[in-house]
Amino acid sequence: MRSRLRRLVLGATALFTAASALPAAAASGQGRAEQHPSRDGLSAVIRYTEYGIPHILAKNYADLGFGTGWAQAADEVCTLADGFVTLRGERSRYFGAGAAAGGALSGARTNLASDLYFRGVRETRTVEKLLAEPAPVGPSREVRDMMRGWAAGYNAWLKQKKITDPGCAGASWVRPVTELDVAARGLAIASISGEGRFVDTITAAQPPTGAGTASGTPSSRPAARTPDAKAVVKAADELWGDPGMGSNAVAFRGDTTANGSGLLLGNPHYPWQGGRRFWQSQQTIPGELNVSGGSLLGTPAISIGFNAHVAWSHTVSTGIPANFHQLTLDPADPTTYLVDGEPERMKKRTVTVAVKDGAPVTRTQWWTRYGPVVTSLNSQVPLPWTDATAYALHDPNAANLRFADTSLGFSKARSTGDVLGSLARHQGLPWVNTIAADRAGHSLFTQSQVLPRITDELAQRCSTALGRTTYPASGIAILDGSRGDCALGSDPDAVAPGIFGPARMPTLKDAPYVENSNGTAWMTNADRPITGYERVFGTVGTELGLRTRGGIEDVAAMADRGHLTVRDLQRQQFANRVPAGDLTATDVARACAALPGGTATGSDGKAVDVSEACGVLAAWDRTMNAGSRGALLFDRFWRKLEQAVTAAEAWKVPFSAADPVRTPNTLNTDAPGFGVALADAVAELRAAGIALDAPLGAHQFVVRGGEHLPMPGGSGRLGVWNVLEPQWNAAGGGYTEVPFGSSHLQAVGWDGSRCPVARTLLTYSQSSNPESPHYADQTRLFSDEKWVTSRFCEKDILSSPKLKVVRVHERR
Repeated sequence: MRSRLRRLVLGATALFTAASALPAAAASGQGRAEQHPSRDGLSAVIRYTEYGIPHILAKNYADLGFGTGWAQAADEVCTLADGFVTLRGERSRYFGAGAAAGGALSGARTNLASDLYFRGVRETRTVEKLLAEPAPVGPSREVRDMMRGWAAGYNAWLKQKKITDPGCAGASWVRPVTELDVAARGLAIASISGEGRFVDTITAAQPPTGAGTASGTPSSRPAARTPDAKAVVKAADELWGDPGMGSNAVAFRGDTTANGSGLLLGNPHYPWQGGRRFWQSQQTIPGELNVSGGSLLGTPAISIGFNAHVAWSHTVSTGIPANFHQLTLDPADPTTYLVDGEPERMKKRTVTVAVKDGAPVTRTQWWTRYGPVVTSLNSQVPLPWTDATAYALHDPNAANLRFADTSLGFSKARSTGDVLGSLARHQGLPWVNTIAADRAGHSLFTQSQVLPRITDELAQRCSTALGRTTYPASGIAILDGSRGDCALGSDPDAVAPGIFGPARMPTLKDAPYVENSNGTAWMTNADRPITGYERVFGTVGTELGLRTRGGIEDVAAMADRGHLTVRDLQRQQFANRVPAGDLTATDVARACAALPGGTATGSDGKAVDVSEACGVLAAWDRTMNAGSRGALLFDRFWRKLEQAVTAAEAWKVPFSAADPVRTPNTLNTDAPGFGVALADAVAELRAAGIALDAPLGAHQFVVRGGEHLPMPGGSGRLGVWNVLEPQWNAAGGGYTEVPFGSSHLQAVGWDGSRCPVARTLLTYSQSSNPESPHYADQTRLFSDEKWVTSRFCEKDILSSPKLKVVRVHERR
């Protein structure tokens, strides 16, 4: 082992030497100074293979971060720079206060709201305080080095290269960054499902008129009534059920595979544009680290990926990552609340934001021991701040800088047991499940995430009147903030107070398969349901989504069939089966054909001839393949049916917890909204000039560099595994862009060699720069349902016909 490690180190040293002496053509135009760099400063070797995938080779973690920051800047400088403007609270200064904030790092609707929040985080030195904490609460030395190196690499690229991306070429807002900026990005990602969703109300919440000082004079605003519980539940479900993030993943145990090793298919669903894109790389420190996968932009570690021993992916979980505390206020001062009868002043956070072409804007935020005061769940559902009551949001991920260390632990793992070990040690995953498989044949699912420590007992004992409805219905806890005995408490194995420890996490080890499609942990494996967890993690015994039902059907059949290989994973990814179609299309076609006169009445009261649709739906192959005829018609019909028919009347056979994968079933075509949905779908397509039997790809596509690329896949509401949530534009020809869907795909297994067997695909390609050769190359592959063969081992990297080796370094 020691001699092999020595050979690796010597080989790496030789490669560093060789790379620095490459001719100019091989070094892609690197100048003379770069071929003979100073020995001072950080450096790395980047080997580019097909599709612009960088394999970053470094001597230590700081150098690895340097190479990663450099390579990310080369592909995504404008997207990254835009994010750093957000984190500095300067969007209003450069882009205008009222413009849309973009949504990559928070749910803020305007630049002003975004700036007020992020400048507040910056000015209270939240990130600096977390960086100063010893590990595991704060980042490890390795992660600190990677963040410092990432910032240096990004800055070196800015200093040495000319920006060609028209999105920010010559822009004054593209500026150097620091380790603090990199850490702040990690914190924003961690809290995006908690405080990040409430930025508008955090920055707008103000006490009743006349409040703000302890004057003893009651405010003039009348007391508001208690929020409607049903409206709060509905708003919370919409808030945390946001389709802006999702995923599928499945891991198979060794006795279901062809060779006894595990298999993993990861299919995360993320935005195709902006700061939540994945970026693909391999990171290597000889003898220390060797991992491939996708990183969220601006982060230094691999987020989902594989190494020679283990592969993992994440899916957005059903856990509710934040809760509320209802405050009892001092009658004389609505900015003072009572805990066990003792008054406690809210902390006043005053923030000033520079505004483009205008005077600076100053606003005040109000913070409590629990978190910020909020006054709404959305624009329709207020949480009123009255003379007597206010609501504070608690988000434990607003103090979580442990994501990168958890991911780095995965990158070094040699087994699914090591994956669990990293989760137990760092406890840094904010809003995702983990699914993993390893070379030895183990499978793993765990919902190990950072959640507020809301036990069912605590919720029963401490919920307010509103919380007694919201918690069982949606997992949203609203606790009595006036009682000290309602504090969240601590688990002995938790790294921080107020969160669950590892022993509480829903976990399933070594099942024949483990599968998650953003559903509850309960149905990770239909034959081995997980139970016994607290309601805040999710439900047990409740109706599953169509994507979960379809996923379980598919992977359970695969496990039963056995002898699985990576090729089977690839087929599953692009099967494009429509579970909603399998359940209903025959009945829809039959009911369509039975309509008197072949007509149905639309929502506008007009009769529509739908007779042609009956045959199209009957002949449809029940897939969302690009060539599928009838797929678009069914898609548009299904969306309208969901609006026209309530969930209670949609099915003739209701849900049964005893048969959760196959119920509910049998579409209720007698529901009054059925004919309306069919008529509206037919009329819509005809008005757009789209034939009812047109192939899907003719009207579900993206345009890249003037090239029309048909897109396979479909909406998760149809149950499709290969999720696309495309943007409907009837005037433009149908679905003309994909804001969100399948992103960094990986199908991973192992054979008898030292190298993993891996196929990957970054659906939207490596660079968002339209001038880059890697702006759409993998998108073309996705259109053709093709994959990239991963080059993980040295022999495969060095044999790439597209190999380009670049030595990058700091200039002093």
